Amino acid sequence: MSESFLPTANPSAWLGVMGGGQLGRMFAHAAQAMGYKVAVLEPSQDCPAGQVAERLIKASYLDANGLAELAQACVAVTTEFENVPADSMAWLGERSFVAPSASCVSIAQDRIAEKRFFVECAPSSGVMPAPHKTIASHADIDAIDDELLPGILKTVRMGYDGKGQVRVRTREDVRAAFDAMQGVTCLLEKMLPLAYEVSVLTARGHDGASVVYPIAENVHRDGILFTTTVPGPNVSEACAKQAQDAARAIVAQLGYVGVLCIEFFVLQDGTLVVNEMAPRPHNSGHYTIDACVTSQFAQQVRAMARLPLGDVRQHSPAVMLNILGDVWFEGGSEGDATAAREPAWDRVLALPGANLHLYGKDDPRRARKMGHLTFVAPTLEEAQAGLRQACAILGIPE
Repeated sequence: MSESFLPTANPSAWLGVMGGGQLGRMFAHAAQAMGYKVAVLEPSQDCPAGQVAERLIKASYLDANGLAELAQACVAVTTEFENVPADSMAWLGERSFVAPSASCVSIAQDRIAEKRFFVECAPSSGVMPAPHKTIASHADIDAIDDELLPGILKTVRMGYDGKGQVRVRTREDVRAAFDAMQGVTCLLEKMLPLAYEVSVLTARGHDGASVVYPIAENVHRDGILFTTTVPGPNVSEACAKQAQDAARAIVAQLGYVGVLCIEFFVLQDGTLVVNEMAPRPHNSGHYTIDACVTSQFAQQVRAMARLPLGDVRQHSPAVMLNILGDVWFEGGSEGDATAAREPAWDRVLALPGANLHLYGKDDPRRARKMGHLTFVAPTLEEAQAGLRQACAILGIPE
């Protein structure tokens, strides 16, 4: 194993983050707790990660001077979102230790490359993606197999939280959606009889050692993660093992270093289908901060510093709720008021097992992720009860 980047007091050991969002903020908290200082490269001045990091390099992700400053300051660099330019990660990788690598990030940035990789992994992972087809022209639309419809048309790049996705039932729907997306290359995925979705959070070290967290069961609303429940109430032991084994195979074949989240669909007949992966800590892994021995962010620090990976044991059942900007408005997502007001956090925090995490964003907007709330309890039923009470206080329909 290569030499670890141990925290040092004088001079301080610095870790770098590409991106200034909430994932970078929580990474910085974890790194600082372990004795590191953090530098963030981000174009925006007032960003969640920049508020807590020791250094904010205000520059675009392609800015040569900014990248040089980050590389010079830091012994290792990571990213907090998958759409950071892979070329920038490659440039940094020639001057600093970068985890995950540019090649891993580039696969996750492109749905076609990602699907191709999942198919290549299938002999070892035992799972396949949904049937799919690249749509780059009207001729591709004309050649769609009837078996692929109804489906979901997704832009190949830059889609997240339900953006860049349209449900389609006919070729005419596909043509209209493709034209509305201005003819960018898309991927058509067959719509499958979904029972529920799970995500598998895994981490792999520089030495090839890997760990897998307990399986998380997710519920989405309007394309955005709504809740994550761990242990998943519908997840059988056999399904959990299959998903964890598949994740280990995928992360090994990638040659990945760092935290990786892989989303799977569980179909109504119990079949497991791999959906997509995120080369970073993930929204569905936020519960690990309060419910696991090693959070996903502390795990990312360990992996990029080439330290031994941490214990992934979950000590308490947990339910995580995304807090969107809607709750700042009277009536929540259903309300029409334009004046924002602060939610009743005192009432929420009076609930047993409540752990509030706000991201330092001072401009609440509908559908914007402002924070999350995790309930931990001796039993899953108690954690779920706390979540229901919080939803009632915050005006979130269950």
